[in-house]
Amino acid sequence: MTAPLLKLRDKLVRWPGGAWLFGFLVCRKAPYFASIAPRITVLRVGHGEATMRHRRAVTNHIGTVHAIALCNLAELIGGLTTEVSIPASMRWIPKGMTVEYLRKATGTMHATATPAFAPHTADAGYALPMQIVVRDTAGDTVFRAEIAMWVSPRTPARGG
Repeated sequence: MTAPLLKLRDKLVRWPGGAWLFGFLVCRKAPYFASIAPRITVLRVGHGEATMRHRRAVTNHIGTVHAIALCNLAELIGGLTTEVSIPASMRWIPKGMTVEYLRKATGTMHATATPAFAPHTADAGYALPMQIVVRDTAGDTVFRAEIAMWVSPRTPARGG
Protein backbone atom coordinates (compact mmCIF):
# COMPACT_ATOMS: atom_id res chain seq x y z
CA MET A 1 0.00 0.00 0.00
CA THR A 2 1.39 3.38 -0.99
CA ALA A 3 1.60 6.06 1.71
CA PRO A 4 -0.95 8.89 1.22
CA LEU A 5 1.90 11.43 1.19
CA LEU A 6 3.62 9.57 -1.63
CA LYS A 7 0.35 9.31 -3.58
CA LEU A 8 -0.11 13.07 -3.26
CA ARG A 9 3.44 13.80 -4.41
CA ASP A 10 3.20 11.41 -7.36
CA LYS A 11 -0.07 13.04 -8.41
CA LEU A 12 1.25 16.62 -8.13
CA VAL A 13 4.65 16.20 -9.82
CA ARG A 14 2.95 15.23 -13.08
CA TRP A 15 1.84 18.84 -13.51
CA PRO A 16 3.89 22.00 -14.14
CA GLY A 17 4.69 23.52 -10.76
CA GLY A 18 3.56 20.37 -8.99
CA ALA A 19 6.90 19.71 -7.29
CA TRP A 20 6.89 23.27 -5.97
CA LEU A 21 3.29 22.87 -4.77
CA PHE A 22 4.16 19.64 -2.96
CA GLY A 23 7.03 21.37 -1.13
CA PHE A 24 4.74 24.30 -0.33
CA LEU A 25 2.12 21.96 1.15
CA VAL A 26 4.74 20.15 3.25
CA CYS A 27 5.88 23.51 4.61
CA ARG A 28 2.26 24.51 5.33
CA LYS A 29 1.90 21.37 7.44
CA ALA A 30 5.27 21.92 9.18
CA PRO A 31 5.83 25.71 8.84
CA TYR A 32 9.34 25.85 10.31
CA PHE A 33 10.73 24.05 7.26
CA ALA A 34 9.65 26.97 5.06
CA SER A 35 12.62 28.89 6.50
CA ILE A 36 14.96 26.85 4.29
CA ALA A 37 12.73 26.90 1.15
CA PRO A 38 13.35 23.21 0.35
CA ARG A 39 12.71 21.41 -2.92
CA ILE A 40 11.89 17.74 -2.58
CA THR A 41 13.41 16.21 -5.70
CA VAL A 42 13.01 12.47 -5.06
CA LEU A 43 10.69 10.67 -2.67
CA ARG A 44 10.06 6.95 -2.68
CA VAL A 45 10.06 4.09 -0.22
CA GLY A 46 13.55 3.83 1.27
CA HIS A 47 14.99 6.93 -0.42
CA GLY A 48 14.47 10.68 -0.40
CA GLU A 49 16.32 13.69 -1.80
CA ALA A 50 15.87 17.42 -1.28
CA THR A 51 17.77 20.57 -2.09
CA MET A 52 18.18 23.95 -0.46
CA ARG A 53 19.60 27.01 -2.22
CA HIS A 54 22.33 29.03 -0.56
CA ARG A 55 20.61 32.36 0.01
CA ARG A 56 20.83 35.12 2.56
CA ALA A 57 18.14 33.62 4.83
CA VAL A 58 20.25 30.49 5.48
CA THR A 59 23.67 32.17 5.56
CA ASN A 60 25.73 32.52 8.74
CA HIS A 61 28.21 35.25 9.73
CA ILE A 62 31.07 33.72 7.70
CA GLY A 63 29.07 33.50 4.47
CA THR A 64 28.39 29.76 4.46
CA VAL A 65 25.14 27.82 4.90
CA HIS A 66 24.22 27.88 8.58
CA ALA A 67 24.65 24.64 10.53
CA ILE A 68 21.05 24.64 11.74
CA ALA A 69 19.76 25.13 8.18
CA LEU A 70 21.64 21.91 7.31
CA CYS A 71 19.99 20.20 10.29
CA ASN A 72 16.58 21.40 9.10
CA LEU A 73 17.22 20.03 5.62
CA ALA A 74 18.29 16.70 7.14
CA GLU A 75 15.25 16.46 9.41
CA LEU A 76 12.88 17.39 6.59
CA ILE A 77 14.06 14.77 4.12
CA GLY A 78 14.66 12.19 6.86
CA GLY A 79 11.11 12.65 8.12
CA LEU A 80 9.50 12.55 4.69
CA THR A 81 11.47 9.42 3.78
CA THR A 82 10.43 7.78 7.03
CA GLU A 83 6.78 8.71 6.45
CA VAL A 84 6.63 7.07 3.02
CA SER A 85 8.73 4.05 4.06
CA ILE A 86 7.06 2.77 7.22
CA PRO A 87 4.01 0.47 7.15
CA ALA A 88 0.62 2.23 7.40
CA SER A 89 0.04 0.62 10.81
CA MET A 90 3.07 2.43 12.24
CA ARG A 91 3.84 6.06 13.14
CA TRP A 92 7.12 7.87 13.78
CA ILE A 93 8.72 10.75 15.61
CA PRO A 94 12.36 11.93 15.64
CA LYS A 95 14.00 11.02 18.93
CA GLY A 96 17.52 12.35 18.43
CA MET A 97 20.03 13.53 15.86
CA THR A 98 23.78 13.16 15.61
CA VAL A 99 25.51 15.43 13.11
CA GLU A 100 28.94 15.92 11.58
CA TYR A 101 29.94 19.17 9.92
CA LEU A 102 32.67 18.09 7.52
CA ARG A 103 33.51 21.25 5.55
CA LYS A 104 32.20 24.72 4.82
CA ALA A 105 28.85 24.52 3.04
CA THR A 106 28.44 26.87 0.09
CA GLY A 107 26.13 26.75 -2.89
CA THR A 108 23.04 24.62 -3.30
CA MET A 109 22.89 21.78 -0.78
CA HIS A 110 21.66 18.35 -1.89
CA ALA A 111 20.50 15.97 0.85
CA THR A 112 19.94 12.23 0.47
CA ALA A 113 18.14 10.15 3.11
CA THR A 114 18.04 6.37 3.48
CA PRO A 115 17.01 4.16 6.39
CA ALA A 116 19.69 1.98 7.98
CA PHE A 117 17.39 -1.02 7.44
CA ALA A 118 13.97 -1.69 5.94
CA PRO A 119 11.18 -0.45 8.23
CA HIS A 120 8.79 -3.13 9.40
CA THR A 121 5.61 -3.70 11.37
CA ALA A 122 6.18 -4.48 15.04
CA ASP A 123 4.11 -4.96 18.19
CA ALA A 124 6.41 -2.58 20.07
CA GLY A 125 8.30 0.56 19.13
CA TYR A 126 11.80 0.46 17.68
CA ALA A 127 14.54 2.87 16.64
CA LEU A 128 14.96 3.36 12.90
CA PRO A 129 18.20 5.21 12.11
CA MET A 130 17.87 7.46 9.07
CA GLN A 131 21.17 8.25 7.36
CA ILE A 132 21.36 11.68 5.72
CA VAL A 133 24.26 12.91 3.58
CA VAL A 134 24.40 16.51 2.34
CA ARG A 135 26.62 17.38 -0.61
CA ASP A 136 27.50 20.70 -2.23
CA THR A 137 27.31 21.52 -5.94
CA ALA A 138 30.75 19.97 -6.50
CA GLY A 139 29.48 16.68 -5.02
CA ASP A 140 31.61 16.96 -1.88
CA THR A 141 30.03 15.76 1.38
CA VAL A 142 29.72 18.75 3.70
CA PHE A 143 27.43 17.29 6.37
CA ARG A 144 26.25 13.93 7.67
CA ALA A 145 23.47 13.18 10.10
CA GLU A 146 21.87 10.17 11.69
CA ILE A 147 18.36 10.76 12.96
CA ALA A 148 16.96 8.24 15.39
CA MET A 149 13.34 7.87 14.31
CA TRP A 150 11.14 6.17 16.88
CA VAL A 151 8.69 3.97 15.01
CA SER A 152 5.74 2.54 16.95
CA PRO A 153 2.29 1.06 16.32
CA ARG A 154 -0.49 3.56 15.71
CA THR A 155 -2.97 3.69 18.55
CA PRO A 156 -6.45 2.61 17.55
CA ALA A 157 -8.94 5.45 17.17
CA ARG A 158 -11.31 5.79 20.11
CA GLY A 159 -14.94 5.13 19.41
CA GLY A 160 -17.72 7.50 20.42
